[in-house]
Amino acid sequence: MTTLGLLNKETTALLVIDVQEKLMPVIHNNELILANVNRLIKGAAILHLPLIVTEQYPKGLGNTCKEVELPENADITEKMCFSCMQSSDVMNKLQKLNVTSLILCGVESHICVFKTALEALENGYEVHVVADAISSRTTDNKRIALDRLKHAGAYIVSTEMILFQLIDEAGTDEFKAISRLIK
Repeated sequence: MTTLGLLNKETTALLVIDVQEKLMPVIHNNELILANVNRLIKGAAILHLPLIVTEQYPKGLGNTCKEVELPENADITEKMCFSCMQSSDVMNKLQKLNVTSLILCGVESHICVFKTALEALENGYEVHVVADAISSRTTDNKRIALDRLKHAGAYIVSTEMILFQLIDEAGTDEFKAISRLIK
């Protein structure tokens, strides 16, 4: 792990946090968030990154939105805790994958994404929070969460930034596929 936030595909995973049916209708800029979450999921598939998807209390908040384009074999982890790091299922998956860097997207910025990012940092993970793929009900909560996470040591990135950061050169099949995703 470096202090510059350079990612390695072999040690990075995408964590999609709680993009659920009863949450998304009240989330600020929800259409953009869904579009960017889908770009990240497709980008992770192109780049062969592991994908972990969580649902916070699905009995009350519903399942992952139908608009989220998950691969057929997606393994969704239910949780009651706000931080994904407090879920033994998530932690077991991360340990089996031997990842050191996490890319976070989902909702809500100031609750589950926030607590997950802080606890991941505390556990020694390098954390990249995708600012245009997270949100809250209010823009103030998102802004405050991003500011606090930046000061805590998380890297604040965009969808396009993170996907291209995982590619080393133009002209490759991965570059072409990621370029099509972004356009």
